[in-house]
Amino acid sequence: MPYSLAIFDLDGTLADSFPWFLRTINDVADRFGFRRVADEDIEELRHASSREILSRLEVPVWKLPAIARHARRLKAEAASEIALFAGVETMLRALADNGVQLALVTSDSEANAREKLGEAAALFSHFDCAASLFGKPAKFRRVIRRAGVEPSQVIAIGDEVRDIEAARSVGIACGAVCWGYAAPAALRALGPDHVFQQMDEIAEAVYSDRGIRRVG
Repeated sequence: MPYSLAIFDLDGTLADSFPWFLRTINDVADRFGFRRVADEDIEELRHASSREILSRLEVPVWKLPAIARHARRLKAEAASEIALFAGVETMLRALADNGVQLALVTSDSEANAREKLGEAAALFSHFDCAASLFGKPAKFRRVIRRAGVEPSQVIAIGDEVRDIEAARSVGIACGAVCWGYAAPAALRALGPDHVFQQMDEIAEAVYSDRGIRRVG
């Protein structure tokens, strides 16, 4: 079925921030007193859930808000290093031009998100940012209310296990992209409604049977 509202994650879905994350994570670990990430740990962590990652890295849960604030500051400083994936603007414009409302729900700040998106930020009708690690369900519900659509008309698209879990918890469809933080196998294991291997597959899945006006 066609969707009326597409809710996107930012990092790892629209913005290619994983290389920056790998360069930065151990400095954050040293600052906040959790385990450093060795090169040989990376692939295992990409197959883990958010809770498993916290456990393996021995991250104190009570420090998560401070860690998130620090990460947002670092991202703001590194904005020029984090680009959108190829094809993002074309995909977003195609959705908007075909009547799909766009929303962004991210752990990053709205200011950082708008800077990363550049001109494409104007295509979004809704921003709900600074989500906590497990806070996306509440933000999804709020965006859906603002958009005035039924949950059956909504798809959330992200690159992590927690994105799929959040969508399932509020009863909306979910799409998983294979180019982000989590390993594709970990995402497929949760049975998302759509698995995207390439950026240009997203628009077709969101339009479904509606008359499509091609862009680009």
